[in-house]
Amino acid sequence: MMSVIHETGHALYTRGLPECWTTQPVGRPRGTGIDESQSLLMEVQACRTPEFLSFAAPLIAGILAEEGAPGWDADTLRGQMLRVKPDFIRVDADEVTYPAHVILRYRLEKALVAGDLDVAGLPSAWNEGMEDLLGIRPPDDRLGCLQDIHWYCGLIGYFPTYTLGAMTAAQLFDAAKRSVPGLLEAIGRGDFRPLLGWLRTHVHSRGSLIGTDELLTAATGRPLDSAVFKSHLTNRYLS
Repeated sequence: MMSVIHETGHALYTRGLPECWTTQPVGRPRGTGIDESQSLLMEVQACRTPEFLSFAAPLIAGILAEEGAPGWDADTLRGQMLRVKPDFIRVDADEVTYPAHVILRYRLEKALVAGDLDVAGLPSAWNEGMEDLLGIRPPDDRLGCLQDIHWYCGLIGYFPTYTLGAMTAAQLFDAAKRSVPGLLEAIGRGDFRPLLGWLRTHVHSRGSLIGTDELLTAATGRPLDSAVFKSHLTNRYLS
């Protein structure tokens, strides 16, 4: 379900780009960091709130659970979705440990491009990096350096956009909550129109008309600020 919501965030962004500029560079997405922020805003920010899970839990239970089966209430689902535990696989990682996966890949990419690491040394460097950052060591390369397709596709330097996207998503959602009265209550009813309307105005319709820092400053009052992401993680996992 969360994968579908993630890809829907991408689609909503693409659909919201200015149609009159479709054939021009200014009508294209404002970079991969902003594009990823739109998927993560829906998946991680909006749809892991207590409000959304309270709305979704009965619908999910009605489809997947046997009548009267325990464990399909909103609190249980929230506990499952917000569990923090180091994992070998990037796409299965929780949002707290996820940046460590990105940091590892970025470090290895830099070493490969600089010639400080050859491909033959990648598996051991990966395993050592995972142990250093997350305290776990992959038992094989399937759970280690062979798990992602990005390097095979030539997407060197792409991984940081996921964490930049997560940081941007937190900052945009924080601004939307402050700007739109009753936003969380609407999400709790399954009504995403207030959130989407705000994103259409402040992000989607801008395309590539302005730079990323300028876009974020116009929408949130400041350029990308890691303090907002840290505050989000603190409030969600430690409050």
